[in-house]
Amino acid sequence: MASKPISQHNTEISLNSASWSKKPVLQKIYTRFYQEIATALGSPDGSGVLEIGSGIGAIKTVLPKCVTSDIFNNPWLDRVENAYSISFADGSLEGIVLFDVWHHLRYPGLALKEFARVLKPGGRLVLFEPAMGLLGRLIYGLFHHEPLGFGQRIEWEPATAANPILDYYASQANCWRMFRTHSDPISAYHFFETTQIRLLSALTYVASGGFSKPQLYLTASYPMVAKLEMMLDKAPALFATRMLVVLTKKA
Repeated sequence: MASKPISQHNTEISLNSASWSKKPVLQKIYTRFYQEIATALGSPDGSGVLEIGSGIGAIKTVLPKCVTSDIFNNPWLDRVENAYSISFADGSLEGIVLFDVWHHLRYPGLALKEFARVLKPGGRLVLFEPAMGLLGRLIYGLFHHEPLGFGQRIEWEPATAANPILDYYASQANCWRMFRTHSDPISAYHFFETTQIRLLSALTYVASGGFSKPQLYLTASYPMVAKLEMMLDKAPALFATRMLVVLTKKA
């Protein structure tokens, strides 16, 4: 994938904001996603939690006290933060959330070190990412503009940590590779332990068309599609399109 400027993320945030207001079903779906994240954090309101890469800031609909942030100074967010250099003090956070951000980190190892610095012992890092079950590979491979990146080498840390590159990096399969197939040494970052991995078919989401594609079912049919989704969740190797990963900072 040719390198794009980091501002491409902000362009997509604007487009997503427009879709959010036009597709009520997305609000239903994301409410469920955020509820899953709240449960994983063990936080009912987001107190002591920082979200990195908050985009349109929708997490506050479920976690109103969560601190929202992005690398862009958008007025609906609480603050500007960079995953490689967070302004919070050491051991000051209960949790960190990355929703569709992990696969945009060119240097995930560098980010992990920074997350470990600002989290308290026992603090949780929650990742919500694309999953590469058979359906996930099909959907993201054919209908999403970002590469899957299965053959792409993961660069855990930059050659010099002083100036990590900030560009439009994307490799959708990174979370799956690291936490499902273990093709890369996440265990080298021993200050975290992986305490939960959930694989979800997220049929309601993929059939909604997400933020950029046409919706494939009537909004009134959402409960029926949600029931089918629960059935597909039982066969993640075939149907997983989303994954929730929880890393807990060791004492």
